[in-house]
Amino acid sequence: MAAVPPAPISSHWVVLFVTLGLGNFPAIAASCESLTSLPLSSAAVVLAEPVAAGGFTPGGGSGIAGEPMRDLPAFCRVAAKLRPSSDSEINVEVWLPASWNGKYLAVGNGGWGGSINYTAMAEGLRRGFATSSTDTGHASDVTNASFALGHLEKLIDYAYRSEHEMTLKAKAIIQTFYGEAPKYSYWSGCSGGGKQALEEAQRFPTDYDGIIAGAPANRMVHLHAGWIRLSQVVHKSEDSYIPPQKYALIHQAVLAACDALDGVVDGLIENPKRCNFDPQLLACPSGDGPTCLSAAQVEAAQQIYAPALNPRTRKEILPGLERGSELDWGTLAGPLRDGLPVTRESAVAVNMFRYVIFKDPSWDFRTLILDRDLSVAEKMDHGLNEASNPNLKPFFAHNGKMLLYHGWSDQVVPPKNSINYYESVVKSVGEAKAADSIRLFLAPGMSHCGGGAGPNKFDSISAIEQWVENGKAPDQLVASHSTDGKVDRTRPLCPYPQFARYQGSGSSDEASSFACVQNPTQ
Repeated sequence: MAAVPPAPISSHWVVLFVTLGLGNFPAIAASCESLTSLPLSSAAVVLAEPVAAGGFTPGGGSGIAGEPMRDLPAFCRVAAKLRPSSDSEINVEVWLPASWNGKYLAVGNGGWGGSINYTAMAEGLRRGFATSSTDTGHASDVTNASFALGHLEKLIDYAYRSEHEMTLKAKAIIQTFYGEAPKYSYWSGCSGGGKQALEEAQRFPTDYDGIIAGAPANRMVHLHAGWIRLSQVVHKSEDSYIPPQKYALIHQAVLAACDALDGVVDGLIENPKRCNFDPQLLACPSGDGPTCLSAAQVEAAQQIYAPALNPRTRKEILPGLERGSELDWGTLAGPLRDGLPVTRESAVAVNMFRYVIFKDPSWDFRTLILDRDLSVAEKMDHGLNEASNPNLKPFFAHNGKMLLYHGWSDQVVPPKNSINYYESVVKSVGEAKAADSIRLFLAPGMSHCGGGAGPNKFDSISAIEQWVENGKAPDQLVASHSTDGKVDRTRPLCPYPQFARYQGSGSSDEASSFACVQNPTQ
């Protein structure tokens, strides 16, 4: 690929460097503004502007506005439009810090994409990465898949092409600006971004050296069918709906049954796989009541925990939610408004079947029949949104490392989905290679991609850097939980199939009181 000739450092950058107190300019091969002339295949840079350290409000070249950001270092902001097909228009932004750590970090999207993830880009920029994000080829709300109706190329862009094309163009921009390629390239994303992470590893194994995939929504057709099935379960009749005020009732009963299994009563279930709580224990003697579950509600709760099965073949379509997730059941099992589920996640699923599968904007979620419709859905999706290939040998062959994480209380993507994928990779590549190349961390009490009662903040980026660059595989991640901005609990997250076990002394709010053990039995 041709590159623009090196240009003198622009006066804008001189001002920035003086402001930053830098006596020696970094080795920048091209000025920020000159990047608008960079020749890119099937793409064009539409904006290249220096941004001074401090506040910044996203917008401009991408056409998508964002919230004001503060405490950002000085950087060169580049926006580009990519057109790998005649029906493509992929917006991408690449941020190039004045003080660069020599590395590249791409960040993912959620749901149906539709906007650039400025928040995650800002975090990467603060760490010194050149960073990028894409709108996945369309501008819309994350719940809206209408862009795909009659536009197969745009669906391909969303599914995997926008991420790969962004990666190629971002690396070219980085090479031109700094005069050298990034020493290491990383991907970090959760949910839809976790699915993108797996797509990259499976389809384009040399794009990245290290990949962080959180709660990956990697089997979208099955996942969305499972979400719709939950809405059908709780709205089977008026009696089957579980009102949100009963979520805490069920959750407390689960804790009473299973909290102590890890050796300490602390409001968290370390390993829900060992919890066999049955909602039947909360059944009302008759009828319904505020402190018990009706017979129909008991059945609905049991179905939430149970895997979605093909009613004819009995083959599992999607695992159930885990014990401990009850406080957030409203995400997929909430009320209806005008006959439709009201939550964002439910809308994401309905949009899959309306615009990608049946191509009918008026399609009613209540008409879904798993046995009949799932095979149709798999054919209509063309495998575009399936990222379950366990053969990561090409990715691992160039020393690629993958860090998976998932909250045990995830109310959206069942944690067992990640366990299933991890175990399929181990089986595919062999235990020895897997031990050297992939780790799965499960976080007790953590909800979808964060939040929840358990420790839910941890530094996965530093962990993957240490692994890729220094060969130090993470033997645990120390996670923290905060209330009103103050850390009130820490806990080690252990690589699956290990779990954290309380050691019998010390505060249960301190990570040092726990040790990672293999398959605890008591």
